[in-house]
Amino acid sequence: MQDTRTQGAFAMTPEELEGFHARGYFGPFKVYEIDEMRAMWRRERLRLLDRSHAVYQDEAAASGNTNISNYDRHLDSPFLADHISRPPIVDRVSSVLGPDVLCWRTEFFPKYPGDEGTDWHQADTFANASGQPQIVWPEAEEFGGTITVWTAFTEANEETGCLQFIPGTHQTMFYDETKRMHYDPNKINNQEKGGVRRGFFGYDYRELQIDPDWKPDESKAVSMVMRPGEAILFWSTLMHASKPHAGLTDEMRLGFAARYVPTKVRVYPGTDEIEEYGGRVSLERYGSVLVAGHNDNPHNRMATATTTGHPFVTR
Repeated sequence: MQDTRTQGAFAMTPEELEGFHARGYFGPFKVYEIDEMRAMWRRERLRLLDRSHAVYQDEAAASGNTNISNYDRHLDSPFLADHISRPPIVDRVSSVLGPDVLCWRTEFFPKYPGDEGTDWHQADTFANASGQPQIVWPEAEEFGGTITVWTAFTEANEETGCLQFIPGTHQTMFYDETKRMHYDPNKINNQEKGGVRRGFFGYDYRELQIDPDWKPDESKAVSMVMRPGEAILFWSTLMHASKPHAGLTDEMRLGFAARYVPTKVRVYPGTDEIEEYGGRVSLERYGSVLVAGHNDNPHNRMATATTTGHPFVTR
């Protein structure tokens, strides 16, 4: 018997699920109206400048000098705390992962005028930068990864640096995450990769390739053009990248990625810190958020409210 807890108003239909399993992504779909998203972001971006309640207060994160500064602001921002539990998102995530779901990480992905594109990449355990697995599925599971819901807070199009996917690549890993990439914060990566100027936040993702001579087939790439308030749902193991920001507008492209796993997955096992992008932050104040169902996994740190006392909603 199908678990009716997965049947919210925005649950994916059998046809939508079939397409998702074939392609590795679903959407775009609407989370907010365009004007609503624009108004909310004008307000919230000013509030997010205040990091006094952020869970990561270490120097590297607080200074904004590493990508870690963009992590997990849902743990202090009421707006982002509510966003990760919105029914248009959680209902669809639960359609894929089942009724018991955690949000274990969120990240901002800004792209400013003139910024390079992001390298093609996949993520299974998210050990790609540190060498330390950040999520671990039960041994009985053949494959892992996370469901990412990437919401456009601004225009995301061919000119501002939208996401790109290579459909159907989510069931084969082309990278070995047990390798270590070498971080160089001063690296300016202007190499033309497949005719596009791409990099990876101070890393070269090609260092993780299982076959050093392999290249992604960019002829099969599709661009995810999204208006403000739209989102796309995809497996982190799907080959994905982004285009450069052409600089034809002064507005940055901003995406907000929320990452989800079933409660049976272990989050940050055996570690009390995140080490990557040249920074190191403590997980002392971190907690995963139950966004749907029940949690019977005693191994994960959990948060029931933001650091400012705003309660998380469980669907």
